[in-house]
Amino acid sequence: MTIYIDADACPVKAEVERVGTRHGTRMVIVSNGGIRPSQNPLVETVIVASGPDEADKWIAERAGPGDVVITGDIPLAAKCVEAGAQVLKHTGEALTEANIGTILATRDLMADIRAADPFHQGRGKAFSKADRSRFLDALERVLQRLKRAGPV
Repeated sequence: MTIYIDADACPVKAEVERVGTRHGTRMVIVSNGGIRPSQNPLVETVIVASGPDEADKWIAERAGPGDVVITGDIPLAAKCVEAGAQVLKHTGEALTEANIGTILATRDLMADIRAADPFHQGRGKAFSKADRSRFLDALERVLQRLKRAGPV
């Protein structure tokens, strides 16, 4: 079991490290750079080539059954769900086979709407303490479930 963190703009890296360490789980933080490596022996920092979606490609090529992926990138989430990984957004929302199609379609629709409105400010909802708490709870539950299921 490995936790892959899509680290660019990830507000819960410290939380993942705390929960992952408690479970003795290998964690891989993947980014294009600018991330300070952790001193934790369970955490590997991977710096990929700069360029669009390089971190996403790296994670998608490796994540599979028994792994957990932390990302807010919906296309990456869809690839990881298809590969059998458990996927969580930073808010604790699980992305699954049951909901990823709808979420991907909604994302595409919203991108079209934003592109058609030149005055759209592009500001999303701020990340809250409640989001952080939901994330911690969701990650804990996923790791416990995967441990009970045993090796894949």
